[in-house]
Amino acid sequence: MRTAADVPLYYNAVDILERNLGARADKVALYSPDRSLTFRQVSREVNQVGNALINNLGVRLGDFVAILSLDRPEWVASFFGIVKAGGVAVSINTMVTPRECDYILRDCRARVLIVDESLLPAIEGIRDSQPFLEHVVVIGRSARGSDLAYSELIGDQATELAAAPTHRDDPCMLNYSSGTTGEPKGIPHAQKDLPLTAQLYAVDAIGLREDDRTFSVAKLFFTYGSGGNLIWPWYAGASVILSAAPSRVATNLLETIARFKPTVFNGVPTSYASMLAVDRFAENHDLSSIRLCLSAGESLPVAIWHDWKRRTGHEIVEGIGTTENFALYLTNRLGEARPGSVGKPVEGYEIKIVDDDGQPVPRGETGNLILRGETAALHYLHQYERSRRTFLGEWLATGDRFYVDGEGYHWYVGRSDDMLKVGGIWVSPLEIENTLTGHDAVLESAVIGHPDQSDLIKPKAFVVLQSGYSPSEGMARDLIAYCAREMAAFKRPRWIEFVDELPRTATGKLQRSKLR
Repeated sequence: MRTAADVPLYYNAVDILERNLGARADKVALYSPDRSLTFRQVSREVNQVGNALINNLGVRLGDFVAILSLDRPEWVASFFGIVKAGGVAVSINTMVTPRECDYILRDCRARVLIVDESLLPAIEGIRDSQPFLEHVVVIGRSARGSDLAYSELIGDQATELAAAPTHRDDPCMLNYSSGTTGEPKGIPHAQKDLPLTAQLYAVDAIGLREDDRTFSVAKLFFTYGSGGNLIWPWYAGASVILSAAPSRVATNLLETIARFKPTVFNGVPTSYASMLAVDRFAENHDLSSIRLCLSAGESLPVAIWHDWKRRTGHEIVEGIGTTENFALYLTNRLGEARPGSVGKPVEGYEIKIVDDDGQPVPRGETGNLILRGETAALHYLHQYERSRRTFLGEWLATGDRFYVDGEGYHWYVGRSDDMLKVGGIWVSPLEIENTLTGHDAVLESAVIGHPDQSDLIKPKAFVVLQSGYSPSEGMARDLIAYCAREMAAFKRPRWIEFVDELPRTATGKLQRSKLR
């Protein structure tokens, strides 16, 4: 399946799983500390989830069903159970705050929420006010008698289910990405997008194979995670490794690699930097199973590329994609990587670098990257104006600025809209600024990206204090802690610099360039 026309007109993306039920039915499809499952076992549980959604919870074609869970087998079974039942799987960031979760559930009008017991605090304060949410299914235990236990809900369900007769253009999944307004953007993807992304990027561009075993730093709620560590490998007949442990802890990654022996590691720059910081990490942990190291999510510093190659013998194959496109549209290739660049176009995607008027710029000059491909979303959910600026007919405006060198390698320059990518996830400076302004001591603030000691970009805030408050290290710590409480902790500023005033133009507009 290399074009949309190759996908059957009526297609359900549970095919990504079920294509393996012939010769590979008894192959281990999923490894995890909790349990490992074959493709046949996964399929049976998926069918039980789908039957429970249809028969017990009344889910019908097009209904939104949200998943707020750590990376466990239940996440996978829920995702494909929703898709097979004809619903739309809504993946929610596990670092979500109650306010953000409230927005997402209202925006997509989810009728059912499947939630990990460890993440129940994210919904406790907002669940009773939800106008559309009818059922909460808990993976584990809940103190509320009205909640449904995942294991009990699916336990007596049939292990066979006919896939809903979905059209290849029907949405099957919805992911939320941070927006410049501070509110997340809902990005729907169609059934056809899943096999197309798998074929074009994973199989054709980077050579994913049936005998591979993948492990990803990015969690399943993120498209880089669900693509790289579920959809793409299963399309190719490969196995996946799931871990609920926090990826930001380098020893968790190293121990998982040593235990489950992946052949493909889907990393992000922050993860490579954190492992490099572990004393004698390559000597003390068995990394011999890995044949391919990938990186996406944010720009990979050249120093990290060279240090990783020196200490492990592996080059990092860097690429770039967007949630809007699902797949990576630019990538290096193994043996041909150009450190610091994100490589060349993936076949199936047309790339242009244009100026602000949409006209192509000469090679070597910086411009805005737009792309054309058949896996791009068509709009943002309930965001008409934002959609008009991003989805330009056949073309997708990525908001990224690039230049192309004489050999056709693409070099990332930055975001055209001041968005920051922190740990591979987009963060809105405005959201951080709005949160800071909510503190009694803050008059106004401005946030930019600033490199840390590993040359990775993190938020830095410039703060003007209210009269009566004085700058101090204690005040800075208090503001950072306040942000960590009021929003997902990874979005918090890492540094606070106090200033008397923010630079502005004559018309009062903030001049971020001067802060940089």
